[in-house]
Amino acid sequence: MKVRSSVFASLILIFEILGVAFFLRGFFPMSAISSQRSKSRLSDQPPEPLSGDMPNSSYVVKPLFKRVVIMLVDALREDFVFGANGRKHMPYTRHLVERGSTLSFVAKARAPTVTMPRIKALTTGGIPVFNDVVRNLNSPALLEDNLIWQAKTAGKKMIFYGDDTWLRLFPKHFMEYDGTQSLFVSDYTEVDNNVTAHLDSTLKRDDWDILILHYLGLDHIGHISGPHSSLVPPKLLEMDDILKKIHTALISKEAEGTLPYLLVLCGDHGMSESGSHGGSSELEVNTALVLISPAFKRKVGMEKPTEVEQVDLTPTLALSLGLPISQNNVGRVIPGVLEESSLRDQLRFLHLNGHQLKCLLKDSIPDYEKEPGFEQYRMAEKAHGSWMKRYLEGNGSEVLTNMGKKVLKQYLEALASMSSALSKYQGKYDMYSIIAGVAFVFQLLLVLLLAMPQALSGAAAVDLPVVSSLLSLPFYLLCLLLASVHVLVCTSTESCCYFCSFSWGLVFAAITVSSAISCLLLSMITRLLSPGPKFHGKSPLQSSSSESSLSELDVLLLVGTASHTLSLASTSFIEEEHQTWYFLLSTLCLAVFQDVCRKYFREKNDPRDDEEYIIPSKDRLPGYPKTEVCSEKWLALATPLFTLLCCRLLRSLNQTGVQWAHLPDVGHWLNSGEHKVVLSLLAAFCLALIYFLIQRRCSMVSKVALALGLLGVYSYRAAVGNVLFPWQQPTQNMSKGTVEARFVYVFILGILFTGTKDLLRSQIITADSKLKNRGLWEIYSGLVLLVSLLFRAHNLPVLCCCLLIQTFMAQFIWKKLHYDAAQTTIMHYWFGQAFFYFQGNSNKVSTIDVSVGLVGLESYVEAPAIFLTALSTYAGPLLWACHLVCYLSSEKHRTLAAISHGCYCLAVLRSVPAAAYIVLITIMRNHPFIWSVFSPKLLYEAMHLLLTTAVCLFFIAMEQRSSFSAL
Repeated sequence: MKVRSSVFASLILIFEILGVAFFLRGFFPMSAISSQRSKSRLSDQPPEPLSGDMPNSSYVVKPLFKRVVIMLVDALREDFVFGANGRKHMPYTRHLVERGSTLSFVAKARAPTVTMPRIKALTTGGIPVFNDVVRNLNSPALLEDNLIWQAKTAGKKMIFYGDDTWLRLFPKHFMEYDGTQSLFVSDYTEVDNNVTAHLDSTLKRDDWDILILHYLGLDHIGHISGPHSSLVPPKLLEMDDILKKIHTALISKEAEGTLPYLLVLCGDHGMSESGSHGGSSELEVNTALVLISPAFKRKVGMEKPTEVEQVDLTPTLALSLGLPISQNNVGRVIPGVLEESSLRDQLRFLHLNGHQLKCLLKDSIPDYEKEPGFEQYRMAEKAHGSWMKRYLEGNGSEVLTNMGKKVLKQYLEALASMSSALSKYQGKYDMYSIIAGVAFVFQLLLVLLLAMPQALSGAAAVDLPVVSSLLSLPFYLLCLLLASVHVLVCTSTESCCYFCSFSWGLVFAAITVSSAISCLLLSMITRLLSPGPKFHGKSPLQSSSSESSLSELDVLLLVGTASHTLSLASTSFIEEEHQTWYFLLSTLCLAVFQDVCRKYFREKNDPRDDEEYIIPSKDRLPGYPKTEVCSEKWLALATPLFTLLCCRLLRSLNQTGVQWAHLPDVGHWLNSGEHKVVLSLLAAFCLALIYFLIQRRCSMVSKVALALGLLGVYSYRAAVGNVLFPWQQPTQNMSKGTVEARFVYVFILGILFTGTKDLLRSQIITADSKLKNRGLWEIYSGLVLLVSLLFRAHNLPVLCCCLLIQTFMAQFIWKKLHYDAAQTTIMHYWFGQAFFYFQGNSNKVSTIDVSVGLVGLESYVEAPAIFLTALSTYAGPLLWACHLVCYLSSEKHRTLAAISHGCYCLAVLRSVPAAAYIVLITIMRNHPFIWSVFSPKLLYEAMHLLLTTAVCLFFIAMEQRSSFSAL
């Protein structure tokens, strides 16, 4: 059965998406501990250990605090409180830290540093899995054991104001609440004022036990303009005033003979230098934690805050309130909170924490007895029993005190060891789903590679032996074998596999498809190795001067792509992947420059040259001006050098990666307040240049719409305060730009509608190539206008350089040097990957700019917010992929096969690293950097695969009319 290579490549990509999705389902299956376990209860707590024949004591430790106020300031980085500017921006808090009855810590969060996973960690004490990043957009109710549920069960009355994520996680848990939208980052004033509005009346009341306040304004400012914005100091001062108000109210209600209060100031995560979060850099994981209570000793000077794990707050609060510790907690109680308690109480608290960790260790790790912490806890418990025997006998000597301190130290060491072991055991993998997904994707990759000689031939078609494969005996035997394996795995496995939950109809369909692809692969290998006639046809990757060898450029493209795939085996290369693409792009420019020199100065007579001969002679084109020939030659020579210059400038615009992301760059310089005039002039120049480059192939209506739309883009940036209008007053109040952004959206939709109409007319009504080319270009223009709206003002030069390079390369390199479709496709792919990083992106979640998802919206709406955020993030690869479609469809000398070649090359370029990466991540699934490095990169690879599939499907749509015309 013969299939066009573009259709074949698209089908392979669609099946690969299913395989990768199945792999992701196995790799991110669930939390480390099942959420369906029963909750901890006071009746389940073990008694105090005693040695000898004495019965165990039923002694119950009293709570340490009567009332707790948790003030959670989103994105409260530790240096905002403890740094050099802490005394200036948060004076009252800093005074308490230095002179008050406080305990100060740097609480280290774990990746992913996103709000919902951090709230789960603070309330359960567990380590959230990475797919909680996706759930952050629409948080489901939290079912596993948690501090809020325990407090409600114990009869504690709780009040909550702030981020509505809490209300989705804990529905019907609070006696009084008021939620604010957490994802509308354009609002950093009302979102906090709504919380503070309830504060005065609540603090005067005595009918509550726990008050939780979650302030979002600081985090929103970070997303909008970064941690060095002029808006940050006033917001920190506002938070400081609120803390002072709460502290003063709690002091005024302190009564003699009652338990003291506890005021907790903390952050859920930090903030990177770009103002975002989600990764594992020091700035993102280090948060401030200040515990304020008269139960603590008053300080006499500033002490360096010690480091604790953020999850340590969970057992500390639970024991302080007399609640059971959550069963999935991996944290350990903070010793400083217990210092003023009696030695017996301190040992009892540590014993309860250790017992909970020991039970979790048994449930989580098969060889738990081999863990050092387990044996340390048993020894500490035994020593605790001996101490209790002497204590109950009335022995009050100093020897007993020293013995108790020794037991205390043993407990702390055991807790640290068990907590560390549990933290490393972060997730249970569904190995059946992982292996099935890897095997399926690897099968598809082999089929794709074996079909390459046919797919890239002049016929651009693949002859697949489908019928013979389906009618062969191995097919039925393989179906029977896979079905037997499925039954065996699903009936003998101890854990629940996702694949086992499928109906038998879906399982049979999956087994049939996998068996068919295996037999198809076997048939293709047999045919390739057979001595019969081979498929003939010139491959586009062959050199123009040699039918049997690859050119130097071909070798560079193939070796570069393979080298990038191999580099994925290193965490450092993944963290700094942009360096790989920058190097490959620079090398490509030099190779193209060499080709230009060879074509213009060495190969004067190229037999392939026709009416587009690079240096036409007077005999062949009598009217061709000699000056135009010379200008084309020098422009062709200048194009790769100009591209090198652009790439070097763009590298300085946004520092990305991990190791050098903290270094200053041009983007930070432009965004500083004193350089706003420079940024305004640069933005205006870039928008004007974008119009000049884009309007040349548009209709008159689209030209007018494009001009007005770009003017609206500048108006939007001026409205949100990024740039200045000449007539704008400095004291003029800035709007949120909603009206201006919607004004631009109108013209974007108009341009897209015009382009789509022209494209459909050329595809359905008339076979007009000019109309089709104009429709494609207008769709591309609408996309460029949308990207210019979403890009921040300092990133507009990235868009300009992208359009300039595309224009010059198409005019003077790809067309004049007769590069074929495969070579052009690989170059577009390389440029797209490099521009992904030129935007400031990296393989970290923290570089995703979520604020662009709210451009033109007055409130958070999930579907458009996700679409706009994804479009802005992948703007670079998308623009280059769209330009590839326009270029291959517009070239007169391009045949129908060229479009198929481009589609097939895109599929290979994306399939090879994706397949290699999921194999790699399966092998290295227990690597310590798996969550901070490998997991985000895996999600980026999945998104790139989706983007490539969409482009290939559009290729097929472009082919349909062309194929009918060819007939």
